[in-house]
Amino acid sequence: MSRVLVTGGAGFIGSHVADALISRGHSVTILDDLSGGFLENVPSAATFVQGTVTDHHLVDRVFADGRFEHVYHLAAYAAEGLSHFIKRFNYTNNVIGSVNVLNAAINTGVTTFVFSSSIAVYGGSTPVPMTEETAVSPEDSYGIAKHTVELELRACREMFGLNYVIFRPHNVFGPRQNVGDRYRNVVGIFMNQILQGLPMTIFGDGTQTRAFSYIDDVAPMMAEAIDVPACWNQTFNIGADQPYSLLQLATAVSVAMGVPSHVTHLEARREVQHAHSTHDKARRLFGPRPQTSLEDGLGRMAAWVRQHGARTSAAFAGIEIAKNLPASWQAR
Repeated sequence: MSRVLVTGGAGFIGSHVADALISRGHSVTILDDLSGGFLENVPSAATFVQGTVTDHHLVDRVFADGRFEHVYHLAAYAAEGLSHFIKRFNYTNNVIGSVNVLNAAINTGVTTFVFSSSIAVYGGSTPVPMTEETAVSPEDSYGIAKHTVELELRACREMFGLNYVIFRPHNVFGPRQNVGDRYRNVVGIFMNQILQGLPMTIFGDGTQTRAFSYIDDVAPMMAEAIDVPACWNQTFNIGADQPYSLLQLATAVSVAMGVPSHVTHLEARREVQHAHSTHDKARRLFGPRPQTSLEDGLGRMAAWVRQHGARTSAAFAGIEIAKNLPASWQAR
């Protein structure tokens, strides 16, 4: 049994990864500041420490006490579009916070560092589907931050011998997602709007395409990484194969929620038009496995959402740049 730290483990993806690690016999500690996750998400078998990865003194103490063999770093503020307008916050949380965890991992002799990156690193200037060999060209501050940490991991491997595994998940959805977050996770946003009797809102014409990935097709594979040395020091796209437009997604969400489709179009914002990737490399290293269909995944999430009800969240209070900020994201 290995000792494993999961940062961001009270969040949506992190809590599912922690569950999968525990089911594989590992001893799990979770570090999370609960800014985007919930205490109810923390597995009962995990040790929980509340705090932020931006506090390097706390991070150092957690590592010294835990004597971890492996680290899963999933703590991040993952709002791609909003990241343009909160650059200082984005880089503090997603780069400096990551460096704090990296420093502590190296100083305490961690064997493997598993990092949750994003296909946001590819940007929108390359053809789809994106492969791991696709040149990266991130177009938002979030993608830039993620790519920065990827580069740092490779440098740490060369300098200090720290093994890493980089996963680039995309548009993951499922139970435990914070549906009250107005800036990210479109499936949750749509379902939360339906629960409140509101129309689903789409920026632009809705022809943007994404592949929507059900959590059970993502978290278990990530949890396996520390037990598959052949995948160490490599990068993997991970998620669903089949892309859908946002208009198609809205229709599918309406069906899952059992209501007529009602969509309102907002002014288009700057975003990547088409983003989905191939997963052949992950299948070669981790083995083939079935994928949950969009309909089945939405049905499972809809059942969870109806049980837990709508959530509300305040507008982000620390906007640093107001120029070109979408009206629907302005504080109110």
